[in-house]
Amino acid sequence: MGTFSKLHRYHEKGEGPNVVNTENFGEPYRSLYTSTRLLTLHHEIDITDDAGNVVYLAGTKFFSILDKTDIYDAEDRHVAHIERKLLSLHERHYVSMEDGQDFEVSNELFHLVDDITNIEGLGWRLVGNILALNFALYDDEERVVALISQKMLSLHDKYCIDIYQPEHEKIVVTIVITLQHMIRDRQAASSAASSSSSSSN
Repeated sequence: MGTFSKLHRYHEKGEGPNVVNTENFGEPYRSLYTSTRLLTLHHEIDITDDAGNVVYLAGTKFFSILDKTDIYDAEDRHVAHIERKLLSLHERHYVSMEDGQDFEVSNELFHLVDDITNIEGLGWRLVGNILALNFALYDDEERVVALISQKMLSLHDKYCIDIYQPEHEKIVVTIVITLQHMIRDRQAASSAASSSSSSSN
């Protein structure tokens, strides 16, 4: 198994993966890119390929308390449904794939150094910290499934996803979308706490 490196970096369409990634893991099957649409009533994320073609689209129901999100492919076929669990200390989200596979993504909070993100039901693990912008997904045989990196200082919340196991592409995309929602929830909670603290002072 390759060693996770802090040098996993975001790369734009057509640039090719980071050299450290290819040295450790080889060339990916292909790269996908996420971009959040701005100024829409629904929280929508486009997932495109190297040529800029939309491969998947994720959309969240407007004013959804459970953050209900559905992912579709370019032919408008349903891929997955994501739903947040209320009143959970672990930022837990339930995922139902269209093929019938179910799993959960959760964050173990309150660790002294890093949060621990669990993917329950697949036997996969995440290496790295989702808030540190770079992480890797490994399967139950310790083989790399995908490398994910976020573009810093982007209004559109962009990620690149280097896919190493094409048969798991839809699951990888779904996990990345779920993690983006978890990060957004964490940021919103942090902003609310800061606002509350400022108003009380």
